[in-house]
Amino acid sequence: MPVTVTRTTITTTSSSSGLSFPTTVGSPRALTQPLGLLRLLQLISTCVAFSLVASVGAWTGAMGNWSMFTWCFCFAVTLVILIVELGGLQARFPLSWRNFPITYACYAALFCLSASIIYLTTYVQFLSHGRSRDHAIAATTFSCIACLAYATEVAWTRARPGEITGYMATVPGLLKVLETFVACVIFAFISDPYLYQHQPALEWCVAVYSICFILAAVAILLNLGDCTNMLPIPFPSFLSALALLSVLFYATALVIWPLYQFDGKYGGQPRRSLDVSCSHSHAYYVCSWDRRLAVAILTAINLLAYVADLVYSARLVFVRV
Repeated sequence: MPVTVTRTTITTTSSSSGLSFPTTVGSPRALTQPLGLLRLLQLISTCVAFSLVASVGAWTGAMGNWSMFTWCFCFAVTLVILIVELGGLQARFPLSWRNFPITYACYAALFCLSASIIYLTTYVQFLSHGRSRDHAIAATTFSCIACLAYATEVAWTRARPGEITGYMATVPGLLKVLETFVACVIFAFISDPYLYQHQPALEWCVAVYSICFILAAVAILLNLGDCTNMLPIPFPSFLSALALLSVLFYATALVIWPLYQFDGKYGGQPRRSLDVSCSHSHAYYVCSWDRRLAVAILTAINLLAYVADLVYSARLVFVRV
């Protein structure tokens, strides 16, 4: 069931009505259009980034592997999108073409941004001066270029007043991408169970992150698969309930996580100097106190994202035709 947006009205149309999307005839001219040129820049930037790193083997550990995966993944998916555009295969693509490109572009921008920051701060700074360090710095530069290119695509293709487009191109749709991405980063920081298993309250915070992530991911997948009519409740009601529930859940996590991690009365460590694992700088490693602080900050960021999601969702008017 495709979801389209006109101003502040979301029109939901049933696939049983025989609605079909226009098919774009494949042409090399797709590469000469501004969006096509922008995707070529994305393709080249990510290709150069992982090629520079691979040529000198400048990636080690979880952080290096994440950066390398990001550049390879973004290169591969961007190549698929270009092939679909050139071949005019949008109608045969298994996912909604109204929603997929901008959803991917938003994720890719966040992925490349995280790779640029993580690779630079946890890997490059520990390399000795030489060819490997030069290649790593150049790869980080091209990663930043790719991030800007993907962000530009999001800015170009997002929903505007009077334009009919997919739900994922609206502000609430893009916020769901941000919410799921931030949740994934939180999961990476709490990958060691010892950070939360000693307190039931902290386990509740982990449950909050998981539940809200799953619900937001379901909303995204339903739109990508044009399956919003599979829900037992109307899709607008699902979105409103999801945003409200997530705001309430994250509000509790924002209070509980810092309280039990940094307040000595509840077994927390109020100062970084008290954490033995933070006494020395290590490549490819983030100490426990820094992880706890990062989760607290990311919890606040996601709470703000869900509040904005709730506000924007409340302003949308849904009409079934």
